[in-house]
Amino acid sequence: MLHTIATAPIRNTAILALALLAAAPVRAQTPDPAPPSAERTTGISGYMDFHFNKHEFEDGRLDFHRFVLLITHNFSDRIRFVSELELEHGFVEGLEEAGELELEQAYVDFLLSRRFNVRAGMMLVPVGIINERHEPPVYYGVERPFVDTVIIPTTWFEAGVGVHGEVGRGWRYRAFVMSPLNARKFNAEEGIRGGRQKGSDTNIGRPAVTGRLEYVGVRGLTVGASFWTGRSGFEFRPRFDVPVTVGEADVRYSRDRLELRAQFAHVAVSNAGELNDALSRAVGVDPNVASAMRGAYAEAGYRVLSGTRAGDVGIFTRYENFDTQFRMPSGYLPLEEFNRDAFVFGGTYWPDPDIAIKVDYSIIRSQSSVVVSPNSFNVGLGWWF
Repeated sequence: MLHTIATAPIRNTAILALALLAAAPVRAQTPDPAPPSAERTTGISGYMDFHFNKHEFEDGRLDFHRFVLLITHNFSDRIRFVSELELEHGFVEGLEEAGELELEQAYVDFLLSRRFNVRAGMMLVPVGIINERHEPPVYYGVERPFVDTVIIPTTWFEAGVGVHGEVGRGWRYRAFVMSPLNARKFNAEEGIRGGRQKGSDTNIGRPAVTGRLEYVGVRGLTVGASFWTGRSGFEFRPRFDVPVTVGEADVRYSRDRLELRAQFAHVAVSNAGELNDALSRAVGVDPNVASAMRGAYAEAGYRVLSGTRAGDVGIFTRYENFDTQFRMPSGYLPLEEFNRDAFVFGGTYWPDPDIAIKVDYSIIRSQSSVVVSPNSFNVGLGWWF
């Protein structure tokens, strides 16, 4: 009796289920889409920067400078997507100094061959060493080199399209058409840095052209040269040309525990006098934009401990000169406080190859006898995964 009572509902339920299945629409019986192919893979990585900075005559500051997430996806072995989303200074308040949320990369690569590939979207401008390789464990110093901040405005990214590949033995190239700089944001202290459009509803009436050529045919050696050229006066009415050209050359060499690198960068701003006049009329203050800016640095690092169970320890020293008033338009005098030398020395401890604990001291001197540039003591923790 108990068996009959227990099985009757099950039998009735099964009959009802079969009836509903027979009456269901055909689309409910359509099989799921085929699973993605083996080549379709998605990856997540990222890096972070946490800094303590103590400038002379000022209180120390703690800053979670960067929190960066990278998401990549391989649609196939020939099509891939790369993205990079960066949060600066811990939160976003609407001003750069108070925090930013930036989409630094979001491009699709069409990998056609070793020699020729196509890339489109938001991309890093291929100028200099640091702009494309700025994860904390891969360079010495808590902060990025001054030349790679003031002369080359890293991180420099724009929307565009272009090609890249490898040619010959050890030669690599990248060539892109991208959105130009906005000359309305140039100034005396930071040069062209404020002119980055960052892919935000950018003006592309006169696109810029940029490229880089590298030689990596000798073990441990990388020699590179980069350029960027474009017209940047599109916001002025009546419009006038402000051609800007950036040229750069660099070399990196590593052997055993020794690491050497050097870089030179030059920026030319044509019609700088006319630009200063236009900006003076617009904002009431002459920005004193130079017609040429220049910077260079040389750096040596040495791993005093390498390959130990406790990790690696390296020391370094770097000399830089960077001048955003290198050459002035007719009728203008350079502001000597913007012709600066920097001596940076310190060390890095890698408890893991992907984690860097850094400390350094920066001595900055300008050519001005009036304006004093403060020295700074810096400690940083950076990692990537």
